[in-house]
Amino acid sequence: MASSPDLSALQGAPADEPVAPSEAEISEARERLVTVCPVMRAAHAATPDFSWRIRPGGFAGLTRMIVEQQVSVASAAAIWRRVQEGLGEITPAAVLARDAEALQGLGLSRPKVRYVRGLAQAVADGTLDFNRLSSLNDAEATAALTALKGVGAWTAETFLMFCHGRRDMFPAADVALQEAHRAASGLETRLSAAALSEQALVWRPHRSTAAQLLWTYYGVLRGRIAAAPKVSSGC
Repeated sequence: MASSPDLSALQGAPADEPVAPSEAEISEARERLVTVCPVMRAAHAATPDFSWRIRPGGFAGLTRMIVEQQVSVASAAAIWRRVQEGLGEITPAAVLARDAEALQGLGLSRPKVRYVRGLAQAVADGTLDFNRLSSLNDAEATAALTALKGVGAWTAETFLMFCHGRRDMFPAADVALQEAHRAASGLETRLSAAALSEQALVWRPHRSTAAQLLWTYYGVLRGRIAAAPKVSSGC
């Protein structure tokens, strides 16, 4: 039987606020990456400085990740606003107090209603404790999250990176990461998630920096971020 979660976990609050690495730490990680991988060297050379992405975690943070799955950025933002307005406070209790029809009225699809209610129930009955999650190592935390219906590897890995500030995560199923890697490596086609995950092993223990570098590089490729050529260190 799962132990009862403490009050902060039941309310969906994370145990600790994630701490983003400093600019100096990001710079050091980038320099280490370019010494071990020519793909990182190519991406680094065209990518300006970036800030580490940090987002609120806990129940609300993971719920938002589920809401954002497989929809455009604009659609995700619009649906999330409706969810916030409709629920008021994003807590397991607020979700479980609404039936499926009410949650669908906030813009959630039927599958996402099941996923969000399942998450809320898991927190309520102690199956998932966000405070305990913070004490688990990366593999254990990923396994605990992906055990939940509707939480796949991408959702778990991005949640742990953005909402826990974990330094060695790499969501290889992310299409933007796959495309950025393809461009930096000069390949004609993208690597599969499995192949990219294997490639990312070279970047340990800085895979989160590698991911955030490639996401920023993708922004450069799409013209959303100005390129900033750099002198990269050699091997």
